[in-house]
Amino acid sequence: MNPYPYSRTDVNPPHIVSSAQGDVTGDGIPDTVYLTGIRTEDSPFIQKITLVIRDGRTGRITSVPLKSDAGYNPSIFLGDFTGNRVKDILISIASGGSGGIMYYYIYSDIGNMPKLLFDYEVFNESYKYEIIYRDQYKVDVINLTNQLKYIIDISNKGKDYLQEIYNADGTLKEPIEGFVSPLSGLYPIDYDSNGVYELLGFQRISGRFAADALGYIQTSLEWDKEKFRFRDQFAAIYGFPYNQ
Repeated sequence: MNPYPYSRTDVNPPHIVSSAQGDVTGDGIPDTVYLTGIRTEDSPFIQKITLVIRDGRTGRITSVPLKSDAGYNPSIFLGDFTGNRVKDILISIASGGSGGIMYYYIYSDIGNMPKLLFDYEVFNESYKYEIIYRDQYKVDVINLTNQLKYIIDISNKGKDYLQEIYNADGTLKEPIEGFVSPLSGLYPIDYDSNGVYELLGFQRISGRFAADALGYIQTSLEWDKEKFRFRDQFAAIYGFPYNQ
């Protein structure tokens, strides 16, 4: 059953693909939040994904089309991200690409007036990086936006990998630059245990190509009056077998 009517002539009408309940309008009465979409025959791919909110007090339906509205496993998380004690709506959609890229939106719906609080594309464009291979098996990860630098030791990447790009004395055979991928994870975390969620975003650090993973950039965000602001950031690296 759909939360809103559709034409009987529709060959492939939208269906509910995810739902959650909680007060998102601010009147203290639980509302029902849906994601609807059109399923692809014999495939988990879903198109025309739409945010639909049913007001628990009035039954009023509000529909919000999404800019990136096609993908896999769309889901909803309800939580207070702004500190006003009203739940906001976190939407997650997997792009399905080999890079594991995800689409994320956060909406508030106070007074049945949807407002976009977070857009994954804006986030991806907000932070600029340089990934530069250095001599002696080091890689600089530079956050140009926040003027932060991390150094990754890649000496454990394996003999064949290292011999392709380094001379025997540890110097680079030629300059190499990598890249940081768009968001592949965005997780609500209540760091302060105060009922207000912050965000932790993951972006893969890649070397010569996407599958050449060197680690992850982990960026923490928190709400600051009108927008999410940078809280802190870390570079996480992969472990390797340790023999004493």
